[in-house]
Amino acid sequence: MTQITVAALQCTLASHDEQDNIGQISALVEDAAARGAQIVLPPELFSGPYFCREEDEALFALARPTIEHPSVIAMRALARTLKIAIPTSFFERDGHHYYNTLAMIDADGDIMGTYRKSHIPDGPGYEEKYYFRPGNTGFKVWDLFGTRIGVGICWDQWYPETARAMALMGAEILFYPTAIGSEPYDADLDTSRMWRRAMIGHAVSNCMPVIAANRIGREGEQQTFYGHSFICDEWGDMLADFGREESGVLTAALDLSRAARHRAGMGFFRDRRPDLYRRLAEDV
Repeated sequence: MTQITVAALQCTLASHDEQDNIGQISALVEDAAARGAQIVLPPELFSGPYFCREEDEALFALARPTIEHPSVIAMRALARTLKIAIPTSFFERDGHHYYNTLAMIDADGDIMGTYRKSHIPDGPGYEEKYYFRPGNTGFKVWDLFGTRIGVGICWDQWYPETARAMALMGAEILFYPTAIGSEPYDADLDTSRMWRRAMIGHAVSNCMPVIAANRIGREGEQQTFYGHSFICDEWGDMLADFGREESGVLTAALDLSRAARHRAGMGFFRDRRPDLYRRLAEDV
């Protein structure tokens, strides 16, 4: 039996003091490691409030090159000390280009590589196209602790193509750091249940565990982040989950040999018909 213990973090990140937010995440990372977690997932863009709620050119100053970003620096130090891996979301500046990026930090504190968010949303309260170029890295997977993981970023999680691409690249676990909540244009629209169902669908259709980490709390005048971070197994059954207001650490031990057995038995990859899928790669 091959087991790995994973964690998802959930908390408020509304402080405009970058070090306060990073310090809060750091404390939760240490808590997760103390509980035996080997891979710890913080939420998306955790160094501050979700700045994409509005378009403000002054906010481009929050971006840094990968190795200079305070989130990356702090998580590298923690990973090295605690001997854990941390998929770290941050606002990247690469010359004149800006990306919503994830640095995959291993248990030695080294950056294994980066993934730049592929799907960029654009709508009230989530005006990311103003800040981020679409990612140019393609989907990524990484080998950690005897398994291979895939990581998508927030809006990526709504796309079954993202999950399936990472699965076809050999991923056995899928991670999604997230910043999602209320919709400013419709106070009655609560997407939290659809958000979970979409990712649970990825778990079931690829027969592998999924971990999602979201923020909570009110930011600005019209936006409240709804949490509901979770860890589910290859059947989509919940192993650990939070509600809308809880802060803390979710952990679960994943049985990857069991998931691999189920994945083979279900035949989803055996019965694929890529010869029929050409339409998926065409524009609408």
